Amino acid sequence: MTADVFFMDLEATSRENLPQKLSRLIKKAGIENILKKNDLTAIKIHFGEQGNTAYIRPIFVRKIIQTIKEYKANPFLTDANTLYVGTRSNSVSHIHTAIENGFSYSSMDATPIVIADGLRGKSETKIEVNQKNCNHVYIGSEIIDANALVSVAHFKGHELSGFGGTLKNIGMGCASRRGKLDMHSNVSPRIKRKTCIGCAECEKHCPAGAIHLKEKKAYIDKKKCIGCAECIVRCPTGSVNINWNQTVPVFLEKMMEYNLGILKNKEKKAFFINFITDITPKCDCLSYSESPIVNNIGVLASSDPVAIDQASADLVNQQKALPGTVLKTNLNPGEDKFKGLYPSVDWEHQLDYAQKIGLGTREYNLVKIKTLSY
Repeated sequence: MTADVFFMDLEATSRENLPQKLSRLIKKAGIENILKKNDLTAIKIHFGEQGNTAYIRPIFVRKIIQTIKEYKANPFLTDANTLYVGTRSNSVSHIHTAIENGFSYSSMDATPIVIADGLRGKSETKIEVNQKNCNHVYIGSEIIDANALVSVAHFKGHELSGFGGTLKNIGMGCASRRGKLDMHSNVSPRIKRKTCIGCAECEKHCPAGAIHLKEKKAYIDKKKCIGCAECIVRCPTGSVNINWNQTVPVFLEKMMEYNLGILKNKEKKAFFINFITDITPKCDCLSYSESPIVNNIGVLASSDPVAIDQASADLVNQQKALPGTVLKTNLNPGEDKFKGLYPSVDWEHQLDYAQKIGLGTREYNLVKIKTLSY
């Protein structure tokens, strides 16, 4: 089985600017097929942490909203609260951050923001999946209650999954706090004492209070650790490690099983968009953005969540890496940029497993949208 993945580059002319081209792309990819009049349509997006600048530009999100409204559906912007300490860990600060980053009521064409899992991440729906790692998954209730789901994902690198795209935007991003804990529960970091400099960055950002300094070295209390991996991201010397071969594959599988639960009641009612722009090494959950590893590529749209992520990864790996970034290996076209960033992460495992459990297919047909000429 092969899925169609529609692609637009970032060329524009006086006949058609990029937001207009984006609208044409998602129409061509069949967004109207998932929408009916008055459908409450969840647009799942990452609003970006305060200080991050790589998230999707609001002007493009506004155009997606306007296109959905053409079909008389009722869209709302949504995300679930975060597990880690930051500016999106509860609904009040989450919405405040979204507005600061440009997703205001006025700029989004009077479209509201509804945080999917409530004030403190406890508003959830339990969904039965009966899979290898999870019998049930825990999803933000407003996602489940919506009539339709449109995922708008920023495709970039990620320290635990190799990359983050559609499958992470849905599987991790729609889970309640309990669901996020469930997915991370097998991730157990350890401190490499020889290289730890006792800077306390990991201690300061640990949401569970599981890290403390002793004799100028960091220690993790495994009984308190919730496996969020925030310490891995924050460590400036790379001294926080996990057992990649054992824990990360399970984490990836759980994330795919969460996708299964989320999409269970959205059969033929889900649509996926990937922005392959500002392709940074790490997630937009950080309060800063590092230099992109390759040039901007374009936007993809599809009704298959696996195919769109596979196509996105392929397009990135076809590029020549930009100089002066954190990516130091696999720099040439055709070389695996995500393996270059995270050599211990087998990012393909999530796609293989997603295909195995019926989320979609890795085989795709890339349909290119031509730029309108003068």
